[in-house]
Amino acid sequence: MPPLLAFDDARLEDRTVLEAADPVLRRLAEAGSRVRRESADALQPLSTLSDLPRPRAVIAAGSEARFLRAMLEPVCPVPFVAWPAPGLPGWVGALDLVVVMASDGAGPGLIATVHEAVRRGAQLLIACPQASLVAEHAGSRSTVLLPTTTADPLSAAVVTLTGLQRLGLGPEVDPQAVADALDRVAEDCSPFAGIAENPAKDLAIALAEAQPLVWGGSVLAARASRRVVETLRAASGRAALAADADALLPILESQAPHDPFADPFEDATDADRRPTLVLLDDGSQDALVRRDLRRLMAAAEHQDIRVATISHHAGSEVERYAALLQTGLFAAVYLAVGLGRYVDL
Repeated sequence: MPPLLAFDDARLEDRTVLEAADPVLRRLAEAGSRVRRESADALQPLSTLSDLPRPRAVIAAGSEARFLRAMLEPVCPVPFVAWPAPGLPGWVGALDLVVVMASDGAGPGLIATVHEAVRRGAQLLIACPQASLVAEHAGSRSTVLLPTTTADPLSAAVVTLTGLQRLGLGPEVDPQAVADALDRVAEDCSPFAGIAENPAKDLAIALAEAQPLVWGGSVLAARASRRVVETLRAASGRAALAADADALLPILESQAPHDPFADPFEDATDADRRPTLVLLDDGSQDALVRRDLRRLMAAAEHQDIRVATISHHAGSEVERYAALLQTGLFAAVYLAVGLGRYVDL
């Protein structure tokens, strides 16, 4: 990876530079097709789930366990636990359902969780490649394996949610609608779309010389904000923060007023780089979410802090989450492009 250069928005329209970033942009653009592929491959095992008894509790582990928790906690008719440690809680037994997502690989800790679920005779719903070490450990009469081939955690999570819906434990999920939402983001954020009509390129420019402060008000938007911040840090090599309104407000309110005479070409360090507030808006009408949004907007306006908003209000909760996340991931790639990460020095 070359050292960072000054951000140059001309790179976002330079076909040669964008071609260097094509592998990662292409993988983002294919997110919808991966959801369709994984859903089609899982049709047969999914059809067996409706005959299973309702479990006493659900324990989720793996790469998207917290996403599942965000989706299931409001509606799941039995207790739900996202378990972060190797193994399982001591009370888990044959009456419980263990859900494991390992489409992108399984370390020793997750394999230990699967092994323990089989040893205790628990029902096991696992999304992973059929030819994998974790699949070998999952073999039992109480296991339903959802085969994955794309190493895409989001696709595996959508398929797993479909399975939990079949079991009467989760909300209704339409994989085709999720895939369509991802396709629309890919079209809007295409490298062939100009800066004026491309929301991801526009966000990358807003963050060119800024410290990103990312907020998502709903549980799922907050989850997306943390994932987006991880990619922004990797793309820029700079500090970035995802947090709730109470954590972000003191940072916004402590900023000195913007100096209109500051040299825009002077190199800034993390210590003196002004923040940009990035709002992930999934259209939540929750009163507390709307209140926090107003507080953040007022603080940013008072301190003359730039605000960038990613909005996706259409579709189900999963569709909106996927669209917010994918737009942020595209923006992170374009930020890296503008900073010269894909410039061949």
